[in-house]
Amino acid sequence: MEHPRDNEKGALRTRLLSRRRSLAPADRERAAAALAGHAGELAAAVPAGPGDGAATVAAYVSVGSEPGTRPLLDALRARGVRVLLPVLLADNDLDWAVYEGPEALVPAGRGLLEPAGGRLGPGAVTGAGLVLLPGLAVDRRGLRLGRGGGSYDRVLARLERAGARPVLAVLLYEEELLERVPAEPHDRPVDLALTPSGTHRLG
Repeated sequence: MEHPRDNEKGALRTRLLSRRRSLAPADRERAAAALAGHAGELAAAVPAGPGDGAATVAAYVSVGSEPGTRPLLDALRARGVRVLLPVLLADNDLDWAVYEGPEALVPAGRGLLEPAGGRLGPGAVTGAGLVLLPGLAVDRRGLRLGRGGGSYDRVLARLERAGARPVLAVLLYEEELLERVPAEPHDRPVDLALTPSGTHRLG
C-alpha cells in the first residue's frame, strides 16, 4: 500500500522537474557558471589529502535539466582538486572513479556519463572532504528530496557508518530551496545548498 508521503514526494518531484525543463538554455548556462564559482570556493577549504596532497571532492556529471556541473568539474580539476565521479552499479549503489577530463567520460545506462578510468570501490567516497550531491530540492533543515532511486541515500549511510564527516552540499536552482520537503525518519541531513546566488547553510 502506498504511503501518503510517497504521493506527496511524487507530486513535488513532478512539479520540480517540470519547472526545470521550462528553464531557458541561457539561464541554465548562467546557473552552471555561478555554481562552478561557489563550488570552487568550498573546495578551497577542503584539507589536502595524503600522498600527493590533493584535496578530494566527490561530484557528479549533470544530465538533462539538472543544474549544470560541467564547468564546475573542470574548474575543480584546474585547481588541482582530485575529483571523484560516480559509476552506477546494477543494484543502484555507486562505485567511484577519478575525473580525467571531459574526453574521458563515456556513455552509461539511463543517459548518464561516467569516467572511463579504473574503479576505486564504493568506499572511495569516504575519503572526500566535500561531497556534491544531486537533488530536486532541499529544505531549511537540510533534508533532501532526490529522484527516488536511493543511490545517494546509500552514499550518505556509508559516510555515516565510516565516521566520515565531509561537507555535504546539494546543487540546486534558486526556487528549489524550500521551507520543508517530505522526509522519512532515516533521511540524513546535508550541510549546504549551493544555488546560483550563493551558498546556504542548513540545519
